[in-house]
Amino acid sequence: MAQLVQELDDCHIDFFHIDCNDNPGVFDDIQKLRTLSRTPIDLHIISDNPKKYFPLIQEHQVAYVTFQYENLSGPLEIPRGTATRYGLAITSDTPVDVFEAYQDVCDFILIMTTVPGQSGGKFRKDNFKKIRKFRNQFPGKAIHVDGGVNDETGFILRMLGVHSVVSGSYLVNHQSIGAALMHLRSSVIHSDYQVRDFMIDLEDAPVLDEQAGVREIFQAIETYKLGFTLITRQDGTLAGLSSNADMRKGFLKNLDDFNAISREDIINTQPVQVEETATISDLLALIRSKNFLISYLPVVNSRQQLTGALSFINLIRSES
Repeated sequence: MAQLVQELDDCHIDFFHIDCNDNPGVFDDIQKLRTLSRTPIDLHIISDNPKKYFPLIQEHQVAYVTFQYENLSGPLEIPRGTATRYGLAITSDTPVDVFEAYQDVCDFILIMTTVPGQSGGKFRKDNFKKIRKFRNQFPGKAIHVDGGVNDETGFILRMLGVHSVVSGSYLVNHQSIGAALMHLRSSVIHSDYQVRDFMIDLEDAPVLDEQAGVREIFQAIETYKLGFTLITRQDGTLAGLSSNADMRKGFLKNLDDFNAISREDIINTQPVQVEETATISDLLALIRSKNFLISYLPVVNSRQQLTGALSFINLIRSES
């Protein structure tokens, strides 16, 4: 254990994630871990009686504590005035709406993307939409993800604005924990998912027809707060994209008379786009082939009809 802890510390991990299946004895392990490392503890408790753990949590100064929603038999009465940050864990089959009842006492959600307690499970891709929904519904709360996280899902989760991930099997089964962490944080080695698995669906994106005026485009960018608006033709094909950067160019071009700004000034009619069947490897190859920063990408099908969009703003923030 000491060797593994030292190796993980040398890689500058953010915290040690520990599962507690209603067993207070886990705090003996935490105490032992404290003799080896000062890295913060992230404790996931599965219990129908959370109250009995609060004195132990405070005694051992646990940094993050998550309680499993499906095991709770009543409201969470979390003690005030402690440094511990509390969260709610849910399984893939539980809707994120349940967080609403706990938003006043919880700082974050932990989304279990595989079967809880099952090591090496496969990430369920329907969780990508769940993460997007949670971000839209509870924008001030952090998102943690546990289960099936590898270099590929790690890339997607950074793109979706996930705050932190729990990775077990991917790290310890790799020939080098340091190399595995590097891939998890910054690169993709393999690719199974397609863009349509994690893109922003049209129902959640600002989409206007090609007759939309300047005011409508500005308002759509402001209302959706995604930084862009998509423009389509009557047959559903992509007509263009207008972004914050395009708006800025329009203003600069018409500094003497903002009322003179036209649709042509703020719409990019030939934006870079990606097909919905492209893999992450294809996506990265497309991005690397351009000599400019790509913040947003329209997603189209084989008939060039708009089917969704990608935003790289959260990814850019995570890399900075």
